[in-house]
Amino acid sequence: MKDTFYITTPIYYPSGNWHIGTCYTTVICDAISRFYRMSGKDVFFLTGTDEHGQKIELKAKDAGVTPKEYVDKIVADLKDIWGLLDISYDRFIRTTDDDHQKTVQRIFKKLYENGDIYKSEYSGWYCTPCESFFTETQLVDGKCPDCGKPVTKQKEESYFFRLSKYADRILELYEQNPEFLQPKSRMNEMINNFIKPGLQDLCVSRTSIKWGVPVDFDPNHTVYVWIDALSNYISALGYLNDNKGDLFEKFWPADLHMTGKEIIRFHAIIWPAILMALDLPLPKKIYGHGWLLIGGDKLSKSKQDKINTELTDPKEIVARYGSDALRYFLLREIPFGSDGAYSNESLLTRINTDLVNDLGNLVSRTSAMINQSFGGVLPAPDKKEEIDNELIALAEGLHQALVTDIEQLNVPKALQDIFKLIGRANKYIDETTPWVLAKNPDLKPRLATVLYNLAECIRVSAVALLPFIPKSANVILGYFGVDASKASLDSIDKFGQLTPGTVIAKVSPIFPRIDVKKELVAIDEMMIKRHKEKQKNTEKSADKPVNDNKKPQGLVDHPEEITIDEFFKTELRVAKVIACEKVEKSDKLLKIKLSLGYEERQVVSGIAQYYTPEEMVGKKVVLVANLKPARLRGVDSQGMILCAEDGNKVSIIEPDNSLTEGSRIR
Repeated sequence: MKDTFYITTPIYYPSGNWHIGTCYTTVICDAISRFYRMSGKDVFFLTGTDEHGQKIELKAKDAGVTPKEYVDKIVADLKDIWGLLDISYDRFIRTTDDDHQKTVQRIFKKLYENGDIYKSEYSGWYCTPCESFFTETQLVDGKCPDCGKPVTKQKEESYFFRLSKYADRILELYEQNPEFLQPKSRMNEMINNFIKPGLQDLCVSRTSIKWGVPVDFDPNHTVYVWIDALSNYISALGYLNDNKGDLFEKFWPADLHMTGKEIIRFHAIIWPAILMALDLPLPKKIYGHGWLLIGGDKLSKSKQDKINTELTDPKEIVARYGSDALRYFLLREIPFGSDGAYSNESLLTRINTDLVNDLGNLVSRTSAMINQSFGGVLPAPDKKEEIDNELIALAEGLHQALVTDIEQLNVPKALQDIFKLIGRANKYIDETTPWVLAKNPDLKPRLATVLYNLAECIRVSAVALLPFIPKSANVILGYFGVDASKASLDSIDKFGQLTPGTVIAKVSPIFPRIDVKKELVAIDEMMIKRHKEKQKNTEKSADKPVNDNKKPQGLVDHPEEITIDEFFKTELRVAKVIACEKVEKSDKLLKIKLSLGYEERQVVSGIAQYYTPEEMVGKKVVLVANLKPARLRGVDSQGMILCAEDGNKVSIIEPDNSLTEGSRIR
């Protein structure tokens, strides 16, 4: 019987548009799944969606559809994205699936009958976006400690899970199994921030929410969030299901739950406690990775609605650069376990540097030389030299290096090791100078050996890359006569597996080179135009007929009201323009250097059609000084200057020239 490996992503909440942050966890899990399948393991890879709760209920009501109709469309979109990214999951579970709901009801009843769930009354602060209750002391400035949004006071009858009962056992779990929760910083966070202050029993049902799994023995109650969501890891295997128990016996406990750090406490505290209460084995490892950041912020669904010129739609990125480019960036660029930054420039640079320059050039140069010197037929190695040994040793040691990397969940290091071989092969070309060898017929045996070694390094690299960039690796292997569907990682342990006489096709560019500067300009223009069109459409839809013919032009009906506290959050300062120039290859943007007296700032402003750089120097302007930094056309912008707009006319707001630089405007 094969060794098994069970890996899961968190199940995603279908409340809005998907983004590349959603893809990050799933692409990692897919690469690990593919690696272990190629290693001969029987893998079960689970992903899916968490579809219940008040947030979905309210969004569906606003959209005028049922909750199921609302989520069906968003879930279908996610499945399309997983298809585009070649995600090889074994099951896509939905919490609306019948078998899952039956399992949840049976788990809830079993916990109740065992005395681990009891009925009481809940009174606390509730955050709808996070679907979570908080105590008064947990709030930050009176708002949700997780998302920072307003909370509401709620009181209702609920069932509670005796989470406090399992605090000592969870601490014991951490002490006896230090590898259970990784990275180690997450374990310290759980102990110091949640367990030591005292675990509170967990609210696990609601009477005010109907969109969810009903408690079958008390139909006034709906199972609330975490028993529903977390149970997917065992319901997908048929736990407490009459027809599907074989999968549970085969694959449980999970080898790896991969999740983001923002929900790690649910997986590292609540989930083990539920499993302890059910007397089930615990997962072998839980990993809480960092966030994908844009401009210093976590990428979220709402982030896409704000002004930025970064591509965050995975469908758009795949359409422009291919699925493997996005997969490779996410797997290689982000330091695993830590937060990582995304930008258009970093994506394009990584594509050009690794995929085009290193891998693409190695493949195209080698195939071209085999076609030029040997008529497209792989020659037999005939004259070995000492310089070959280092290259061969590196190739033969790659598999074991990858095993270590993946066992440690260090996917970036795995790719680094593969590209170490690719880089060494490129250096080998420079060292052996095959173009010089080709000029001397007496050196043809040595040329044959050099080109064979290069072709074999390409085979080894491409097989190793199959879990990470499957489409491109498959194409490369096809050029060199290898059937990717039959390739195993064991096949790269021994150098020299390519058969001499194999026809080697002349390779077309696998990864077209990107002119980064031009592409960044094109993306910026597209995103700015798209944002303006969206704003215009929003304003049109918000407009209402005005009967007052004397109403001044330019005023908007019914502006959104804010409180005085909200207004005071904006920090306005007097600033003086000390330098100004146009942003390269932009007709609209100026790069402005400002003095605040106590410091200098750089701001990018879209006023180049109305002011020349020379006109700007010396002006005093109003700066929004506490605006989060942004990046426009590759230029950092640390604030925004205020302007007035009247039709096609834009004019800078200029404070009295006698005001000191840095003065606060109230």
